[in-house]
Amino acid sequence: MRPVPAVSRAIAILRLLGRATEPMSMKEIATALKLVPSTGLHILRVLVEEELVRVDAATKRYRLGSGMVGLARSALEGTGFATLAQPVLDRLSRKWGMSTMGVEITQSNHMVVLALSRSQAPFRLHVDVGSRFPVLVSATGRLVAAFGGETWPQLEKKFKAVRWEKPVSMAAWKKEVDSARRTGYAVDRDTYISGVTIVAVPLLDAGGKITHTLVAAGLSDHLNAANQVKLAGELMEEAAALSPMLGLG
Repeated sequence: MRPVPAVSRAIAILRLLGRATEPMSMKEIATALKLVPSTGLHILRVLVEEELVRVDAATKRYRLGSGMVGLARSALEGTGFATLAQPVLDRLSRKWGMSTMGVEITQSNHMVVLALSRSQAPFRLHVDVGSRFPVLVSATGRLVAAFGGETWPQLEKKFKAVRWEKPVSMAAWKKEVDSARRTGYAVDRDTYISGVTIVAVPLLDAGGKITHTLVAAGLSDHLNAANQVKLAGELMEEAAALSPMLGLG
């Protein structure tokens, strides 16, 4: 499929503004995305007209508009996954005192957080609904490698681009992927985020390919090996209950 440059640039602008902590000027946007200013301005005018971007008339600086909220709500409600997963995540978060997430695996090699329940404990992950991550990171990444249908040469190429707080070798990671395939769950202990253990289980379609994951994250000091297995078992039970409601399996 050939890309449509104007569409690709519009999406890049929306993602850039979504990451920005402050409104941005046309010059800042053009510089960050290497756009011809006139081209960027034309696209921004369309996005403003559609209320996906808002411009301050006095400062001529741009930020995401309220139209994005409606799109995001429609996307979340349209999947059904976020609605079904939320009470599950809330229940697990209260019981275990951990942050829990419902994650979708996209076709563009990313994972996206669609549902989130934050722990009341002092520790909290810096993640929000809509956060996007490279597809092979953390515990979910091991599940994608195990159940995503890609070959090891394909995975190795992507693995080299992953950034870890505590780097793991390809050989060690491969063993963990093989373990995830056998056990049905994956654990990332301290490698993606130092001091944090992340446990994830997959939801698979009828062909056995991963579509979503349920994830729990907490301080490593509070989650020993036995509790990791117990938590993984509860996550797998919830995933098994969700799958038929989503038309999976």
